[in-house]
Amino acid sequence: MTTYLLRNASILGGETTDLLLADGVVAAVGPDLAAGPGADGATVVDATGLLALPGLVDLHTHLREPGREDAETVDTGTRAAAMGGFTAVHAMANTEPVADTAGVVEQVWRLGREAGHCDVFPVGAVTVGLAGERLAELGAMADSAARVRVFSDDGRCVSDAVLMRRALEYVKAFDGVVAQHAQEPRLTEGAQMNEGELSGRLGLTGWPAVAEEAIIARDCLLAAHVGSRLHVCHVSTAGSVQIVREAKARAAREGGWEVTAEVCPHHLLLTDELAATYDPIYKVNPPLRTAADVEALRAGLADGTIDVVATDHAPHPHEDKDCEWAAAAFGMLGLETALSIVQETMVDTGLLDWAGVAERMSAAPARIGRLAEHGQPLTVGAPANVVLYDPAVRRVVDPATSASLSRNTPYRGMELPGRVVATFLRGTPTVLDGALV
Repeated sequence: MTTYLLRNASILGGETTDLLLADGVVAAVGPDLAAGPGADGATVVDATGLLALPGLVDLHTHLREPGREDAETVDTGTRAAAMGGFTAVHAMANTEPVADTAGVVEQVWRLGREAGHCDVFPVGAVTVGLAGERLAELGAMADSAARVRVFSDDGRCVSDAVLMRRALEYVKAFDGVVAQHAQEPRLTEGAQMNEGELSGRLGLTGWPAVAEEAIIARDCLLAAHVGSRLHVCHVSTAGSVQIVREAKARAAREGGWEVTAEVCPHHLLLTDELAATYDPIYKVNPPLRTAADVEALRAGLADGTIDVVATDHAPHPHEDKDCEWAAAAFGMLGLETALSIVQETMVDTGLLDWAGVAERMSAAPARIGRLAEHGQPLTVGAPANVVLYDPAVRRVVDPATSASLSRNTPYRGMELPGRVVATFLRGTPTVLDGALV
């Protein structure tokens, strides 16, 4: 295995130092390591002006394989992940067939190992076929080679309270977590965008905030009742932030149960005003919300109410988006732009420092997913999962250059800060000089 010497990097925005990556771990950290032991013959990477962050971890990625290889494959999706600085992603279960058995999750896990661009951890479905009628083989998936610890029917809500309670009880046996797509189905039948004055003016069926908030409130109560772990996917409203904040306060007082939550980059930056273009590139589930919601989400991420930034990377082929709004698929790309959007919305606004970014995009998602080899600080002996990032440059998003198989980015033509220069997975580069290795 090649040894790499990263010269003059700034770990989490601190003082510049060198990092020596050898045998899959961070072998040394300090100034002028070139003259030190182990550096002889190392490949030198000039990291002057670059941040060094622990490899990013995404709790919420759609890789589409098996079944929708016209939109994405494990190979292309993990290439996009590496380009975005991710060394681990959780692949959601809404594939074809659904990842509701040990056989399917093991297939996805092995495809990730074969691709080698980042680690792939399959998410198991909560219910058979995502149908919301009976529990899937949660224990078998947990015991499989994929060692599944995160379970979700993402794309659909586990709306049956009895099933949700049973799932929360079941995953306690192996320290799992249920990640809920909070969407009360009867309140969102035919919904197309955020409910409000704008939806009425545009003639698009509204998606009320209460449809999300009611499920989150219910599930926080269920998690407390059974003493289990709940993770709330893609929080999108100010009311949801407040419910999670209150639930965390109660959990801290009582102990024995846990609620965590994520926000997506697009909900930190974009608002429902973009629906006025009728361009389906902005159609997403949950929908883009108001500027007030965006402000509350940023504040919640800053104060720790929201634990994680997760991309909800949702690739779609051209024909699924190049149509009228009502017929278009929900979802947008996110892996390659996530870190830039967090810089734009949270760092450059003074809401987070780079240590806070590392906590929310690496350490916290790794803890929630129970990933021992990811999310570790860049100290001696830690796994050499490293991102080198240039926060000073600005770039215009061009979908044609994406590593993803799909092109449905809402940031086309937008100027964003920052660029991933290199990504290392256990000391092996997956990206160097801003290009896939």
